[in-house]
Amino acid sequence: MVATLKRELGLMQVTIAGVGIILGAGIYTLIGVASQSAGNATWLAFLISAFVAMFTGLSYAELSTMFKGDGGEFDYINAALSKKFAFLIGLFMIISGFISAATVALGFGGYFIRLFSIPTLTLITASIGLVIAMTIINFVGIRESSWFNTISTFIEFGGLILIILFGLGKLGSVDYFAMPEGLSGVFSASALVFFAYMGFESIVKLAEETKNPTKTIPRALILSLIITSVLYVLVAVSAVSILGWEELSQSSAPLASVAQAFLGSKAFMLLGIIALFSTANTVLISLVTTSRLMYGMAKEHSLPKFFAYVHPRTRTPAASIFILLFLTVIFVFVGDIEIVGNLTNLFLFLTFAAVNLSLIILRYKCDYKKRHNNKTFKCPINVGKFPVIALIGLLSSLGMMFFVVRNLMG
Repeated sequence: MVATLKRELGLMQVTIAGVGIILGAGIYTLIGVASQSAGNATWLAFLISAFVAMFTGLSYAELSTMFKGDGGEFDYINAALSKKFAFLIGLFMIISGFISAATVALGFGGYFIRLFSIPTLTLITASIGLVIAMTIINFVGIRESSWFNTISTFIEFGGLILIILFGLGKLGSVDYFAMPEGLSGVFSASALVFFAYMGFESIVKLAEETKNPTKTIPRALILSLIITSVLYVLVAVSAVSILGWEELSQSSAPLASVAQAFLGSKAFMLLGIIALFSTANTVLISLVTTSRLMYGMAKEHSLPKFFAYVHPRTRTPAASIFILLFLTVIFVFVGDIEIVGNLTNLFLFLTFAAVNLSLIILRYKCDYKKRHNNKTFKCPINVGKFPVIALIGLLSSLGMMFFVVRNLMG
C-alpha cells in the first residue's frame, strides 16, 4: 500500500506555522535597508505590503478550499490556464524556495560566528550545518517540524514585542511621514519588505496534513497575515521613534541597535540569539513547504515520479526533502539578502498575479460549481461571478513588480 501524508495539524498549529515563516529573517534584516527609501514612513511600507498580501491571501483562501492536495499554486494555475504555465510557476516557486532558504541560512551563519567568536571561514560550515539540521527535522515528521516552529515562533514573537515596548515611551518623537524619497521611495521599500511577508502563500501546501482543511486553511492564512501585519507596523514605528530613519538605515543589525539603546552591551547577544531562532525557523518552514510543493507537482506528473516518494515510517516526502537539501547547499555558497529578497519578490509577485488571474478565470469555468459548495470559503466583494478582490490582488501584484524591477536596476 502506498503511504500517504498524516493529518495532524489543527487551526492553532497551522496559524503558528504561518506566523512562524512570516516572522523570519526579513524583519530583522530588511527594515534598515527599507528605511533608506521610506524614511520614518517605513511603517507605511509594511502596511502597503500587508494589504497586497491580504488581497492575494483571500484569493489563496478561496482556491485552497476548491482543490485537495499540496500542489498549491500549481493546481490552481493548471486548472485555470495550462499545465505548462503551471509548471513554470511551480518551478519559480521551488527556485525561490531553496535560494531564499540558502540566503537566510547564511544570515544564520553570520549571526552564529559573531555571537560565538568563530572565525569567518566557518560561515559556510555553520550555514550548511543549519540546513542539514533543519532537513533532518523536516524528514522526521510534520509534527516535529511543527513543534520546532512553535517554539521558535514564540521566541521571535517575544523579540518583536520587546522592540514595541521599548518604543512606547518615544511615540510621537519623530515625524512619521518624513519620506526622503517621497511616496515613490515608500513603494520601493514596500516592494522590498514584502520579503518579510513571504510564507503566507505556503500555508495551503499543508492541506493534506491538516484536519478539516477547507475551514482550517483559510482561517489560518488570514489570521497569520493579521497578526504579522500588526506586529510589523508597530515594530517599524518603534524603530524609527527610537533611532530615527537616518541611524536605522546605517545599521547592519537594525533591531539589535534599537534594543541596545535600552539594554546596553547585552542587547546584541539577546537579539542575536532571537535572530538565530528566527533564521533557523525560516529555513525550516521554507524547506517544509517547498518539499511539499515538489511532492504535489510530482503527484500531478509534472516532476519525475520519485519526487512523490513518501517514506513509509515517517510518512514525509523523503525524496523531495533530500533533493531540496542538495539544491539549498549549492546556493549557500552565494547570496546577498537584499538582492535575493528582490529576486524572490519578483518570482512571488509573478506567481501572485497568476494565482489571482486563475481565480477570476475559474469563477467562469464550467467545473467551478462542482468544485465550489457551501462548505468552501468564498472571496468577499463580488460583482456577479466576478471577484473584485482577485482583480485588486492581480493589479497590486503587477504594480509591485514594477518597483521590484526598479530596485534591482538600482
